[in-house]
This record gives sequence, C-alpha cells and structure tokens, in this order.
Amino acid sequence: MRVALFVTCVNDTLYPSTGQATVALLERLGVDVDFPAGQTCCGQMHYNTGYRHQAEPLVRRFAETFRSYDAVVVPSGSCAAMVRDVHPRIAERAASEGRTDLAGPVAEIVPRVYELSEFLLDVLEAEDVGAYFPHTVTYHPACHSLRLLKVGDRPLRLLRAVRGLRLAELPGAEECCGFGGTFAVKNPAVSAAMCDDKVRHVAETGAEVLCAADNSCLMHIGGALSRRHSGVRVMHLAEILANTEESSR
Repeated sequence: MRVALFVTCVNDTLYPSTGQATVALLERLGVDVDFPAGQTCCGQMHYNTGYRHQAEPLVRRFAETFRSYDAVVVPSGSCAAMVRDVHPRIAERAASEGRTDLAGPVAEIVPRVYELSEFLLDVLEAEDVGAYFPHTVTYHPACHSLRLLKVGDRPLRLLRAVRGLRLAELPGAEECCGFGGTFAVKNPAVSAAMCDDKVRHVAETGAEVLCAADNSCLMHIGGALSRRHSGVRVMHLAEILANTEESSR
C-alpha cells in the first residue's frame, strides 16, 4: 500500500510536530509514508469565504498530487471533510459551468482519503497502537470530524487503549468550540462566548491535557486556556498516540 501524508496548511505552518507524530506513529505500525512536496492547501479557507472559483485550482492540485497513492492520511477532520464532502461539490459545480476536467480526478481520489483515526481503525485495524501516556486527558470532538466525517467514537477508542492514560469525560463535548475557521473572524463575540463555555467544561474535568484531532480547535481553545493560566496543555491525537514508554523516559 502506498500511503501519503496530507499534512494541511495549519499543521505545516504552525504545528509541524503533528505531522511528525503522524509519520512516527504510522511507521511504528509498519506503514511507509510519503510526503509529496507538491501538496498545498485543500481550499477550505477560499471556499468558506465565498471564493469557489479560486478554490478550484487547489482542488485540482490535490487530486493530481495524490492520485498515485492507495491512501491519503489527514491529521485533521476539518481538511479531510473538505476533501471528501466539498471537493466533489466543487467539481460538480465546475462541470455544470463547462469545466469538465475536475470531476473524474476528484471522484477517483476522494474514496482514498482518511482522517487519521479512520485510517488506524478501519484500514490498519489497530486500536492499541502501542502508546503510553500517563496523564489525565479529556477529548474534544471537532465539528467537522463529528458531523461531516462521522468518525464517531474512533478517537476515544484509540485513547482508551493508551497505557497509563486516564480519560475524563468532557461535559457538553459535542458543542462547538466557536472557532469554525472564518466564523471566529466574522463573529468574534459569539466565537469567544462559545469558547468560554468550552474552557469552563474542560476545567470541570480536572484533566491535565485537552486532546482533539484538529489543531484549529486546539489553537482556539488552547489560547483561552493559556490566557486563564489554567495549566491545561493541548495536544493533537497523533502526538499522544505517537508517545511510547521509551520516548517518555
């Protein structure tokens, strides 16, 4: 199986450790991972802001860059949902406007795109990935992974199998954190109020670490946690799963 990492813009620019952890985790499970240098953005920011035509070249680039791979692993439910749910709609709309070169490549690549927890459980069938993390953790399910990808309890199953990890249930877990990409920019007051609710719930768990599968959510919530001097760290799911007893010494 030829597997590629689509690291995403946010991770590549601000959280490179997430991409590194994803590769380390997959390689520990026996997967050879490629990183196509031609990858760019999935086009989510453009599309969500109303620039559908400007997103089309990025959709085309994604399909061309990853077309030779059997699987594309994405450590972001948000970007995986963009590719799986929105790219086909962009291609369909382009075809209705006479640009027919997009639909075929998109239809070919979309079924091979997996959010990280999906790939681990559905493809590798690895619930216990050999991780060790002796801390109390609470998990925030990001909206895109929860509602569009419907990953369900996959991340929780992976966390429950981590040795030493104590999983604390997050009250109101399925409530949005308020980030929503450009939503936080267009509606800052509402976004901040939603984040306040999420931070309050995190504090109620007594967790040392807040985990999510999207760094965009962690950036938003983590900023508020930091400003409140809460002492709660934020970590991407891949970073916890990549941790082993040997690496903790």
